[in-house]
Amino acid sequence: MLASFSFPTKILSGSGALAALPAQMKARRIRQPLVVTDGNLPATPAFRIFREAIGMDVPVFSGVNPNPTEADVGAGAGAYRDGKCDGVIGLGGGSALDVAKIIRVAVGDSVTPWKELSWQDDPGPLAPFIAIPTTAGTGSEVGRSSVITMGKTKRVIFHPALLAKLVILDPRLTAGLPPKLTAATGVDALTHCVESFTSPVFHPLCDAIALEGARIAFAHLPGAVADGADLEHRSMMQIAAMMGGIAFQKDLGATHSLSHPLSAHFGLNHGLANGLCLLPVLRFNARRQRGVYQRLATAIGLPSTSDAAFIKAIEDLLRKVEISGGLHAQGVPEDALDVLADAAFADSCHATNPVPVTRDDLLSLYEAAM
Repeated sequence: MLASFSFPTKILSGSGALAALPAQMKARRIRQPLVVTDGNLPATPAFRIFREAIGMDVPVFSGVNPNPTEADVGAGAGAYRDGKCDGVIGLGGGSALDVAKIIRVAVGDSVTPWKELSWQDDPGPLAPFIAIPTTAGTGSEVGRSSVITMGKTKRVIFHPALLAKLVILDPRLTAGLPPKLTAATGVDALTHCVESFTSPVFHPLCDAIALEGARIAFAHLPGAVADGADLEHRSMMQIAAMMGGIAFQKDLGATHSLSHPLSAHFGLNHGLANGLCLLPVLRFNARRQRGVYQRLATAIGLPSTSDAAFIKAIEDLLRKVEISGGLHAQGVPEDALDVLADAAFADSCHATNPVPVTRDDLLSLYEAAM
């Protein structure tokens, strides 16, 4: 069997890691970076910490939406050109990091427009990119893809050239994250680990990373939600998110196919959407493939390795961090489920679910998540 594995990203982790930023910029010949973030971040303590660490005035593009659009990318590219920038720093959650990645293609010399970039294309040399997450969930900082909403569809643009040259994980930047957002992003990280591990794609390196990432997320998410100032829990959740982001290069599953349309059509936070859809998918998979969660149950330290024990542990965790209430409580009406099911079936993630799903299966899973 031929296989190809790659883990090239340099990662600096720990409280105070951001102090290395000026030296790391100099090493990459970045003199005028564009900082890409969302509209809320510049008013936060995390941004003040970043400003103190970088020690210079830099252009800031803060026009990234929670579910970023092609208009965000265009505006960010314009800010890059106007600022005569020579590098990009993504500062924020997955949305800011996704836009930061793809801006480099939009301002580059690629003959392929950024919206049409595929794995086989050569985007040419791209500006250096440093990723600094302020949430612990998406793992976008170590990902080789950008998720951009085009119309009512979330498009995944995937290319190894999108990888960051450097990732800085400093838990001080996540300390002010509210409990609800801490919970949603943390459940996103856990879902990445669970779905990537159970994907049938052959990638033993990602399997090992996913198992340990799931263990870390399961152990530290409740503490991170309960006490935002606990930098140990915060730091470990950053590690879990990063591991989930690495692991899901192996691919994901039906939970993500369900969550993507919820974000595109109703603006649901991606992690929250995953959390609300996760239990129905776990139960669906376990009914059709006995033992699918056995090794995950062992990894998170359960005395029983049954699928039922693992699902109950995840259910208890979701309740503890208050990911509950169903889709209806988030404003998703019953009469939207048919359209959502069509969009979910068109999404590619369910193709690597551990068991096959049909469009009607996805509709039933939405109904179970209501």
